[in-house]
This record gives sequence, C-alpha cells and structure tokens, in this order.
Amino acid sequence: MAGRRTTESGFGALLRDARKARGVSQLTLALDADVSARHLSFLETGRAEPSREMVLRLAEALDLPLRERNLWLTGAGFASIYTETSLDAPEMATLRRVLFGMIDRYDPYPALLIDRGWNVVHANAALGRTFARFVGTDPVWTAQPLNLVHLTLHPGGLRPWLVNWDDVAAYTLLRLSREAALASESDELAALLEAARGYPDLPPARPTVPEGPVLPLHLKRDDLELRLFSTVTTVGSPGDITLEDLRIEAFVPADDASEAALHALAE
Repeated sequence: MAGRRTTESGFGALLRDARKARGVSQLTLALDADVSARHLSFLETGRAEPSREMVLRLAEALDLPLRERNLWLTGAGFASIYTETSLDAPEMATLRRVLFGMIDRYDPYPALLIDRGWNVVHANAALGRTFARFVGTDPVWTAQPLNLVHLTLHPGGLRPWLVNWDDVAAYTLLRLSREAALASESDELAALLEAARGYPDLPPARPTVPEGPVLPLHLKRDDLELRLFSTVTTVGSPGDITLEDLRIEAFVPADDASEAALHALAE
C-alpha cells in the first residue's frame, strides 16, 4: 500500500457515474475491460479497492478524457500522471506554431482553435472579417476570450442573422449538453451550459435532420448570404490535457455561392 493516499472523493462513485453517463452496463464494461462483473460491482460499491493498473484499464474502456483519468487516479488514492501544460509554455512552441499555422492556412475560410470551454484560443483573419459583417461591435463579439457558444446563441451574436436558427441552436445545445454530461467534474462546461440555457426563446436540445448532406450555418444580412458547414480537427494521441482539450473548427462553404462570397470578402 506504499504510495497510496486515503481520500473521500470516492472512486466507486466516479466509476459508476461515468459508466451511467455513457449508457454502459456493468456487464458490458466488465467485458470491455476484461474484469469480472462481480469485481466491478465491488469497485463501484467500495467493497474493493482498484489497483493503479485497474483504474487506467477501466478509464481506457470508457474512453475517458485525460482530465477525468487524473481525477479517477486521485480518487483512488494515486498520483495523477497526465500533465496540463499551458499552450504558451516554451515546450509547446512547435505545436503552437503548427496549430496556428494550420488555422491561418484555411483563409479565406473562417477557422479557429477552441478549448474545452469553447473559448477561442486563436483565429484566422477570415473569421474576423466574415463574422464581423453580422455581429459588428456587439460585446459578445468583442469579449475576451471570444466564446463560440455565446457567439452563436446570444441575441447580440449571430442569432438574428441565422436563417436556420432553430436547427443550429438545437444542435449547439445538444452538443454542449453531451459534453457537459460526460465531463463529471467540469464546472466550466456546466456553467457554460447554464448560461446558454438562460438566453431567451431557445429551442430544446435535440438532434436535427438537415435537408442536405450537412447542417449548414446559414447566415444572411443584407446582400451577404453564406451557407457554411464546420469541420473539426483534434490532435491525435495526445499525452497532455491541454492538447487533448483543443480542437480546430473550420467553417467551409457548403455551396459555390458561399465560396465566391468568402473569396470576395478576402479581396
């Protein structure tokens, strides 16, 4: 037992909550993690204590984010093993340069790097010149950091110019709700979801069925009309929490007219 620390954070409760949030039965998880269902039940009720290897095996079977794996380790009395390095740190210089360069090369298509709280870490020039045509100088646009959820759902953001507002809002809320539900200790995502739900006249979070192959962000103001769909890129095989939390979101044209409009804005 050397190296173990007694805690009251409850590994069993963390395990049970994560399993139920993902809709996984004890039997399924036991099979996926190659452990007996009886032992898994004992771990959830606290009748058995997990080894460090068992914590990591169960976390892998549930595909937990690195942040949650650290939480499980400390909840079981072990030290956390995954680092969380600021993107501004010197050791992140190469990765930072590559990620920012990828975003900048999307121009004339808007692209941005966002963290787990949907805050914009970096954006290309196309994002500013494109979305500024719709939101102007509203505080939701000038806030630092810019937040993609607020930009989409706030009455002073893109909302008044979204032709398919109900579908985009419902999808955004559904995506955020799922992320918040799976992040068991995420006050940041819970607070963001609560703030988003406070906006007036929101549709319920629900899956949407697009008329075409993708659900576009359909924006129209005066003579500028854009249909954009998003692509999401993440870092493969991250070993650091910060890198795992980051994602590149690019808005690319869904039709020829939108592509021509984005190129015209760039000129």
